[in-house]
Amino acid sequence: MGRRYSIYDVFTDKRLSGNPLAVVLDGDGLPDEAMQAIAREMNLSETVFVQSCVNPAYAARLRIFTPGRELPFAGHPTVGTAVALAERDHGIGERDLDLVCVLEENVGPVRCAVRIRRGEAGFAEFDLPRRPQRIDLPLDRQGLADALSVKSTDVGFENHVASIWSAGVPFLMIPLHNLAVVQNLEFDPGLWEKAAPFVEGSLAAAYVYCRGGVHHQARFHARMFSPDMGISEDPATGAAVAALAGAIRHFDALPDGHYPILVEQGVEMGRPSYIHLNVDVKDAEIAKARIGGQAVRLAEGVLDL
Repeated sequence: MGRRYSIYDVFTDKRLSGNPLAVVLDGDGLPDEAMQAIAREMNLSETVFVQSCVNPAYAARLRIFTPGRELPFAGHPTVGTAVALAERDHGIGERDLDLVCVLEENVGPVRCAVRIRRGEAGFAEFDLPRRPQRIDLPLDRQGLADALSVKSTDVGFENHVASIWSAGVPFLMIPLHNLAVVQNLEFDPGLWEKAAPFVEGSLAAAYVYCRGGVHHQARFHARMFSPDMGISEDPATGAAVAALAGAIRHFDALPDGHYPILVEQGVEMGRPSYIHLNVDVKDAEIAKARIGGQAVRLAEGVLDL
């Protein structure tokens, strides 16, 4: 049976940049083992399988797989698939279009807004399915520094310290002193497995960040590493930025208001990605938050399965 798929570059408006995503549009009927095998074959950070929903109000059900395991939620698959479905149903760049849809993921329903404009890459933005929460576990600062090949004194800046946050997928957030330290770190998977804790049954992924960035509008610069997911380094990680929102609000003690934040990632990989985070704070807590970005189709084909 032939199953259609598309490759999208996400969190970018330029092909061969951003984070590549495989979207299998005909995902119904595939067993879990087959989806995991296809994700390994694609060998991208994530592969999405679009399936039919039981609830007719939802646009689609998404199953999201890394080369190593299934995820309950992920940002660049949500953005890329929302754009892919809009372009599949309404045509690529044929007319201006604004729509709202709900994608069912293992984490729960995710509300997305999609904007299509003629001659431009599609844009999608989604509401965080869960507010970021901190997970308190003891952390080995020296061990984490060794796994990144940095000095322990480079871990942390201002009020930011290493901490674990989750908005559906947990990440170990490691603030580093400045951009040069982040750009020059060397991630050691073996040392990471010794230093990082297990969270919700899996080895925590590393999300390393600092203030500023290469792009003049970037508020934060980040890198992500996850041996457990089978990802040596990820060009863009929306689920991590969703979790990072909690760390930013907490350590920066954001007062009530609206905060648009641009996070850049993937620069060191030659695949710069730009993740738009919007946070609304009320009564010293995150009232709501959204993550968005552009996505552009690179290729399409058929899986002969």
